[in-house]
Amino acid sequence: MVERVARHVSEGAWLDVGFGNGSFLFTAAEWGFEPVGIDLRQNSVDAMARFGVEVHCVDIASLNGDGRFSVVSMTDVLEHMPFPKVGLTAARRLLKDGGVLFISMPNFGCPLWQFLDSQRTNPYWSEIEHFHNFSRARLYALLKEMGFTPLGYDVSQRYRVCMEIVARYESR
Repeated sequence: MVERVARHVSEGAWLDVGFGNGSFLFTAAEWGFEPVGIDLRQNSVDAMARFGVEVHCVDIASLNGDGRFSVVSMTDVLEHMPFPKVGLTAARRLLKDGGVLFISMPNFGCPLWQFLDSQRTNPYWSEIEHFHNFSRARLYALLKEMGFTPLGYDVSQRYRVCMEIVARYESR
């Protein structure tokens, strides 16, 4: 995932939203990025801080640092936000002009999702923390509405039925 992002931006601060176990932050650092993380779980923030990584226990809308980041990543995050436009507005504010947004999430519009639905085995319907399901088309439309230009689409190798999107923000 970091390699796909690095095709579009090769240095600078990388903000990972909802960093979880921190593996994405460590990988971004190995690629030469300055890792910064936010997570709403204080225990995750405390654990990552012990590794000397800059981390904050805040939501993205509350983070200071306008124009600081070359990359903002939201891996399995946007679908958990009650108001995704608030998160995308904050990402846009935090990104440098020409910065890149990386998003991964389940793909409501893919054939495998439809197959799992037909078999009544789709695990995403039981995800009570998911406020939204997006198809590729709907996510692209939302990104464009919020000022991002989609640059790349991939099928996730981490999770079944998921997509990964790279998009650029450029001020008009």
